Amino acid sequence: MRPILWLSFLAALSLAGGCAAPSTSGREPAIQTTSEDEARRPLLLQRHALPDTPGTGPFHAIKLEEDGLANHVVYRPADLARLGSVRMPLYIFGNGACSDDGASARLHLLEIASHGYLAIASGRIRSGPGVSSPARISDTQNRTSAEQLGEAIAWAVRENARPGSPYFGRLDTSKIAVSGHSCGGLQALQLAGDPRVSTFVIMNSGIYNDGGPGRSNIRLDKSQLERLRVPILYVLGGPGDIAFPNGMDDFARIRHVPVAVANADVEHGGTFWEPNGGKAAQLVVAWLQWQLRGDAAAARWFEGSDCRLCADSFWNYDRRNIAGAGG
Repeated sequence: MRPILWLSFLAALSLAGGCAAPSTSGREPAIQTTSEDEARRPLLLQRHALPDTPGTGPFHAIKLEEDGLANHVVYRPADLARLGSVRMPLYIFGNGACSDDGASARLHLLEIASHGYLAIASGRIRSGPGVSSPARISDTQNRTSAEQLGEAIAWAVRENARPGSPYFGRLDTSKIAVSGHSCGGLQALQLAGDPRVSTFVIMNSGIYNDGGPGRSNIRLDKSQLERLRVPILYVLGGPGDIAFPNGMDDFARIRHVPVAVANADVEHGGTFWEPNGGKAAQLVVAWLQWQLRGDAAAARWFEGSDCRLCADSFWNYDRRNIAGAGG
């Protein structure tokens, strides 16, 4: 059977948009599930109840829905004044299952934002604290598009230039990473060749080896990889990840731009629900710091025979054309 990107442990959790807002009566919060999801109900409830985390970076991070940016969730430092002269690069994210739960990767995105980034996910807050629009699990799947990633970029560019905006002059819109998990990773790859994008981070994903559309309902040919013009990082879950064959085949084909792949034995769900997004979030922060800020210490995660990932038994790391590829 062809490996698929949609149905996975975390994708099911990214569909926790089926969760209603936490109960204030002390009873278990309601969650609407299909029979297929019933076995996962206790875990869905457990993760729905997890508090938001501020991240480990220097800026306490929050999530919110912004007026003027419908169907997106913004992650940013809570106190923008604390940024001082620091300008925030952008991290634009497509959700697992292409769901419209923009909080489905909230621990990961809060961690990114805590390091001085503006992160934007498609959808609304449909799970966890601050639910704005709960929905049935089955109603959230495949409800977003690659176009929404472009909309998020365009909104941020406008806000950075708009006097009176809280983001006025605080964004570095010349430094933009586009990322996504599973089906969301396929959405991200649809922006290959977009001149606004500085780097890609593809998580537990890769173009179907037979072109799809698979459960993602996205048909994307491997020739899309030829459109890449900027460095790209794949973060995969090892042979147990259903996206592993697709992602590794992508890596083998990409020879014209800097490319790296890091595998951990965590399967398709990654470390999204570990505290502060776990080791995958740390890895992504390092990549962003290198690619978007030219951070020499972050570069040592990826470059050289003694690179940090080379020596970390948690990761199986490979790269091509990577030397000197930082921003």
